[in-house]
Amino acid sequence: MRRTAPIIIVTLTGVLLISMASAVALGPSGISPGSLFSSDSAWMILWEIRLPRVIAAALVGCALAVAGTAMQGLFRNPMADPYIIGTSSGGALGATIAIVLFAGTGRPVLAFIGAMVATFTVYFVARKGGKIPIETLLLSGVALSTLLSALLSFLMYTAGQSLHQIMFWLMGGFWNISWNDVFAALPILIGVAGIYLFARDLNILALNEEDATHLGVNVERVKRILLALSAFLAGIAVSIAGSIGFVGLITPHVMRLIVGPDHRVLFPAAALAGAILLVWADTLTRTFTSDMPVGIITACFGAPFFIYLLRSRMKA
Repeated sequence: MRRTAPIIIVTLTGVLLISMASAVALGPSGISPGSLFSSDSAWMILWEIRLPRVIAAALVGCALAVAGTAMQGLFRNPMADPYIIGTSSGGALGATIAIVLFAGTGRPVLAFIGAMVATFTVYFVARKGGKIPIETLLLSGVALSTLLSALLSFLMYTAGQSLHQIMFWLMGGFWNISWNDVFAALPILIGVAGIYLFARDLNILALNEEDATHLGVNVERVKRILLALSAFLAGIAVSIAGSIGFVGLITPHVMRLIVGPDHRVLFPAAALAGAILLVWADTLTRTFTSDMPVGIITACFGAPFFIYLLRSRMKA
């Protein structure tokens, strides 16, 4: 653990709190402290619209970043990410089924099931002799995402009046977030805490699976639990905000460069940084771009970053 790690964690915590306070204050409708006491509409905008939206963005960013960190540590590769290997696509399909067939009822549950099935499908397809070659992992993720996209397209074709809702939701955003969505997102904190319990095991797995086994780590059990928890986080995030990509790719990689590879520090650092990233991405879209989907912003930054990582790996 680097000596500066605690300072970085404290700094990130402060930045997140300041970011959330700023995000609540900023927006297309100017709100002054005095207007909160003189105008019911200003209070309603602050309490019913902005505050739950900011909290939801922070929780979703935290979930995606921690899920990405867990997957990168598990697969021992910085290019693993819930969006790239198909976890988010599986969650999106499950949530879309809930919208089309059940009017949105059970969306978090079906999103989790879809994310879980997609994650373990890619894992078993890519696994070869106890190892997971990154090329096979990426190709399996692409193939599965293509299949899931085809199924999504079919659902959209038959969605009728739900088509517009599905299209906007798939692009990822926080337009209609309410306090009910915030409460639905609270289990993210349980999933994050569950993954953090395996920080030491991931540090040992960074050596290799054989050494980890000799040191007392039940490798296969750890893999299954971490994949399930990662799918749980991605499923909840997708069910609330739609498909927002690359947060789980960028954040862990950048934080690893700053705080080092120790997952005991990397997990909280990535969680805080992911929350900060998505809070500001959402604030910028609703303030300056007429509420453009957040998924567009993250993809614009994330896709070039993924290409950079891929090129760097090819040169190594």
